Amino acid sequence: MGFTGLARWINAPTTGLDLIHENILRNHHGQPRGRWHLSVRSYRSTLGTIPGLQVHSERSMCALTMNDNVFVLLEDPASPTRADFLASMQSGNDQDQGHSFQASPGPPHYRTTFLTLQPPGALEQLLAQLRARWVSVRQSGVSSSQRAGQGTGQQLVVDGYVFAIGNDWLVRVGNVILSGGVVKGMLLEAEYLPLPVLHSQTADGTSELLSNLLTSVLPNIRDAKTVAVTISDSQWEEVLWDREEEERHDDEKTCQQKDADDIFVVGDEGLFTQRKGDWVGIDRDRRSAFLIIGALKSEGIL
Repeated sequence: MGFTGLARWINAPTTGLDLIHENILRNHHGQPRGRWHLSVRSYRSTLGTIPGLQVHSERSMCALTMNDNVFVLLEDPASPTRADFLASMQSGNDQDQGHSFQASPGPPHYRTTFLTLQPPGALEQLLAQLRARWVSVRQSGVSSSQRAGQGTGQQLVVDGYVFAIGNDWLVRVGNVILSGGVVKGMLLEAEYLPLPVLHSQTADGTSELLSNLLTSVLPNIRDAKTVAVTISDSQWEEVLWDREEEERHDDEKTCQQKDADDIFVVGDEGLFTQRKGDWVGIDRDRRSAFLIIGALKSEGIL
């Protein structure tokens, strides 16, 4: 598992998948490695239907199924981002210098929450058992009998192929297919296997190495509309934030300070552990899923 880049071919023709397949095999000597299949569902909350409860804006939830994992992105527009909350706390501390100040405990959750669930289908089962106030966006506005008949069908799928180029690259390409069968362009993902992380010098997190590879696998078609899908390191840190993990980190930091003068502490513990944010295993899939959901939401497909 390595560092991944994503792109959208917005106006890909119906033959786009075949054209890329031919280009990779002929010009890059690539080899097919199987199918690439993802499914995505989106939901919105219905808290506004609760009598006496004022809701300024409903929450949204997108669930992307990749292999045996489901990656769920929840967004609450009424809640602050963690960066905004920390900035307001810092501003309050600056204003209260010289006075006794009690830190705010913080909101119950931030604007964005990103979860990883197993197995596929468990989320829908949990929502049904709890009678949670969430409804599938595809099913909104239909009767309860129609909704029951539609079951848990996917809102859209990404269906295509995986190719290997040499020993260093994996390329995934797939059509974005809505539930009615309409194709809404393509997704292309390039994975550079030798590196678990690649820190970009650009503010938006783009990588010239990955961009060049994705550009080269696209067929030379006039007026093709392609968009790079990126996330900055600061945005990804916001997504990865975990309250319990932060508390554990603070506890470990306190213990390290206590052991600073301990002559029996070797000092090399944890030097070779995997770093948070490395694109390996489930973390690579999480970042890929987050980028895909973000790309589809930005276009209004979800």
